[in-house]
This record gives sequence, C-alpha cells and structure tokens, in this order.
Amino acid sequence: MNRTDTATSPDPSRRKFLGSCCAAVGATGMLSALAQLRVLGALAQPGNGPQVPGTAAAEDYKALVCLFLAGGNDANNLIVPYDAAGYAAYAAARTALALPSGAALPLVTPTSDGRAWGLHPSMTAFHQLFGAGKGAILANVGTLLYPTTKAQYTARSVPLPPQLFSHNDQQVEWQSSLADRPFQTGWGGRLADLTNAFNTNASISMSISLNGQNSFQVGRNIAQYSVSTSGAIGLSGSAAPTGTSAASVRTKAMNDLLASPQGNLFETAFGGMTTNAIADSALLSTVLGSGTTGANSAFPNTYGAFSNTNLAQQMRTIARLISARTTLGLKRQVFFARIGGWDLHDNQVDNTNTAIGAHANLLADVANSMKAFYDATVEMGIADSVTTFTASDFGRTYNTNGDGSDHGWGSHHLIVGGAVQGGNIYGRMPDLSLRGVQDTGSRGQWIPTTSVDEYSATLATWFGVSATDLPVVLPNIGRFARQNVAFL
Repeated sequence: MNRTDTATSPDPSRRKFLGSCCAAVGATGMLSALAQLRVLGALAQPGNGPQVPGTAAAEDYKALVCLFLAGGNDANNLIVPYDAAGYAAYAAARTALALPSGAALPLVTPTSDGRAWGLHPSMTAFHQLFGAGKGAILANVGTLLYPTTKAQYTARSVPLPPQLFSHNDQQVEWQSSLADRPFQTGWGGRLADLTNAFNTNASISMSISLNGQNSFQVGRNIAQYSVSTSGAIGLSGSAAPTGTSAASVRTKAMNDLLASPQGNLFETAFGGMTTNAIADSALLSTVLGSGTTGANSAFPNTYGAFSNTNLAQQMRTIARLISARTTLGLKRQVFFARIGGWDLHDNQVDNTNTAIGAHANLLADVANSMKAFYDATVEMGIADSVTTFTASDFGRTYNTNGDGSDHGWGSHHLIVGGAVQGGNIYGRMPDLSLRGVQDTGSRGQWIPTTSVDEYSATLATWFGVSATDLPVVLPNIGRFARQNVAFL
C-alpha cells in the first residue's frame, strides 16, 4: 500500500447573549484581532502578505469547501485491502459487509507501506481525480487531544476526547477542533475571523453554508450566512420597499421598525442583524439571478454535469457563488455542504451484491458531486484556488453487527483541488487487526494516527495562515508533531 507519513439547546437569555457578544474581547478574540492586525500590516507592504511558500500571493482568491458526511462514514469499505492476503483477512473480519473480491478500484501511488489498496467501486469519479493527481486520501484521521497509542488508551494515561462514539459530540469536536473545551467557535469560523482582512470590500459574509447552521463556521466576528440550493433565503411575502404593492408596503414598514431606536442592546443587535440579513438576501438574489445559470453561467459546459441530488445541487450553488466572487468583493471564502444518511447500523449493503446498496449510493453521490464541482472550477480557471475536503463524525467498526456497522473512531478522508498533491495516500493506514495495536477493543474502532488538528492545519496553511498565526485557528496544534501533512 501506499502511504506518505510526512511531516443541549442554548439558553436564549439576554445575559447569555450579552456574554457571547462580550466574549469577542476574550483571549481568542484578542488573538484574532492581533493576528488580523498582522495580516493588515503585511498587506500594507507592497508585494507582501501572508503567503504559503511556492504559491501565489495572498491577494489571489482562495476558497475552502467543507463537505460533511453526517452520521459517520464507513471508511473501512471506502478503502479496502487489494492484495490477496490483505483481502482474505479483510473479508474474514468484515464478513457480510466485505466487498466482492476484485471489485475495488486499484490505487496506484508513488509510496507504499508494503500493502496494496483499492477504492470502493462506486467511487469511479474520485478514482479519476486521484489518477489525475487532483485527488488525495488522508488515512485514519480523528479527534485527538494528544497523540495516543493503544497502551495509553487502555491505561487512560493521556486525556481522550469526551464522548468518543457520540454523534452530536463528535460532530461538534470535528468542527471545532477543540475537543477539550466547551464549544464556542468552529475552526472554520476562527479561520474566517483571522483571514477576513483579505476581503477589503466584501458585500456579504465570507462564510456561507449550503445546509443550514453548523458548528464549523461559528466565529467571533464573522457570522455564517445560509443559502439554499435555489439561491438566497428571503422573507416570504416581501418585496422591494419602493412600490405600492402590499408586499412592498409590508417590507417598508418592517425596515422602519428595525431601524427605529431601541431601548436595550438585545433589541438593537437583533434589528441590526435582521436588517443586514435582508440586505444580503436582496443583494445575493440579484447577483445569482443574473447570468449565473445554465449557458449564462461562468461554467456553461459543466453546469449540466451536476446531478439532481441535494449534495450535487449544494456544490453547484457553491460554484455559482464562487463565480460571483468579484462582484461580492471576496478574496477568501469558506463554504459548508452536508450530506446525511451515513449512520448505517443496518441495510448498509445489498445482500446479493455488497458492492451496491445504501453506502455505495452515498459514496457515488460524493464522488460524482466532487468531480462535477472540480470540473466547474477548471472551466472557471480557478481550480488551483479551490480545495474541497471531507469530514465526518467518525469511522465505523471493522466487524459487523450482522447487517451494518456501528460507531468507530479513525476514518479516511478525501481532498480534491488543483493545488492538491494528489495520487497518494497521506498519513498512515491502520493495522487492520481486531484487538490489534490500533483497535480500542475487539471491534476495530481504530485509534487515529492523524489528528483533526493536523488535517485542519494543512488546509489553513494553504489558505494563507502563517505558522505564527496557526494557533489562533487551532490552539491545540502544538501538541502534535506535524503542522502540515503535505497533501497541498
């Protein structure tokens, strides 16, 4: 095989709201403010700016797209042993979930740990990207507080992420990359807080979600902005506040009410945020409503390549938003897309052919959507400036419960983009032995060999964050040996 081992519901009280507002001047907020001053100071120098060695200057556009696989992807069937001995051991352990012999797509890579690997057969589109050097795999990633061995896990001699096998907890910990602290911000939100200085003339937020609110994009200063696959989300029954229709009159009355002086901070803040949201919606509706669809889009040849699945439409909408980046005044953007359905405790595979079924359908949707999106960025001439990466709650157990898999820990992830050093598997594939050196117990819940922090730090560095400022985005990164896993 090939490897590269390189370096409960919130209380909406006024006190809590005020505390959240004031938290911006806390330690993380102060670090973010100081880091932004450094960014602005560097930009003020001709030809300078935070810059990743060997890449274009920081003034150039860059976008990160987080594709979250909600429910926990069974990465043990995403990448499977391809050599005869490895496959035999895999089939014996996975039993009813094992892919048919020879069904996987072989992964040919420049480095190897002595094992051969194959990709799930439904991932043809990603396999093409991998072979073209535009797709990479990061092996056995998961939430960690410190590097952890089997002996340390068993003895509990190092702190472990709380609630390891809980969906809600692990989703938040993945998206915050701060598993040892109560949630306040996501690492994508901290990244936006730090790098928003690049967006000197932004019309809307640089953080845009295509699937509602998420923890990943929660920041101190930059708020996430939700958009639907059909465009901006507006108020029903509203219209431009300049006409005589009932909708226009209602809108004008609402605007006047929001702009009127209020007696307390909560009401003033609510009025300001609502006014901004309405203005953003109107602007985005105008931008997306003119010349960004079909033959009139910035990617007419690939516009129709997106399927009708919800994920594909999320990715196409992100491409449309990227095509409007100049109009929106954005040089840095962070996007969030999500696809659910991965919690496959049963009916994971078809009983007559394990290469098809619910899991295969999800993987095909991810692969096809990532490929269509990448092709759109190529057509727009910005493939080197956009990187898409997957994340998920956790992996799944190596053995089966009879008809599916249960909650695991370490998992494999996909990265796609023109800047990706593709065609390789980074990190370390786990030892696939039940009760082995990386199994937490007896079911194949792999102890991660790469932390979410290391994964995220590699992406943040490419995005333009310097080594000095990296702890602002990822406060725990100093606990790990690598700040860059080198897939970008």
